[in-house]
Amino acid sequence: MVYGIILTCESSVGERMQIIDVPSPNFDERPAGVVISLVVIHSISLPPGEFGNGRVIDFFCNRLPVNEHPFFREISGLKVSTHYFIDRQGVMIRFVAEEKRAWHAGVSRFAGRDNCNDFSLGIELEGDDFQPFANLQYESLNLLLKDIYHRHPQVNRDLVVGHADISPGRKTDPGPFFQWERVAK
Repeated sequence: MVYGIILTCESSVGERMQIIDVPSPNFDERPAGVVISLVVIHSISLPPGEFGNGRVIDFFCNRLPVNEHPFFREISGLKVSTHYFIDRQGVMIRFVAEEKRAWHAGVSRFAGRDNCNDFSLGIELEGDDFQPFANLQYESLNLLLKDIYHRHPQVNRDLVVGHADISPGRKTDPGPFFQWERVAK
């Protein structure tokens, strides 16, 4: 069960969006003067390969029940977040306000710039490297991306990348089943 405020609004491109606001404590300020110029797509499932149990939400809010699964103990010390999460049913959750720096990219580099958290928005899709994403996830992702493109004009389809693109050799997500051709232009 998700506990948060449901925000229903018209997107900046005139489409209706519903986003659940579940604040994560894992964020800080972006460096002064930094402009959002990149979107990073991730995938996550907790435990790995399991969906729809709310554990991703718990992870981003530092309330993961560490004794429930051995993998949870391995990641219990991590403090991570994302701006947005889209579950398998296309439900969108916001964990960190866009003007703040979410902790999603880790050690990263894009176009000669290090520390991608400084200038990017993170979008996590509930999924993994071993199965396709749901149609509803692409629908929600594209609605969100169109809104981001409108509000952040320096971001376009060419500046929507995977975690693997900014952290090669360290990360593989969103993985081989993510259909880049379905991402909004």
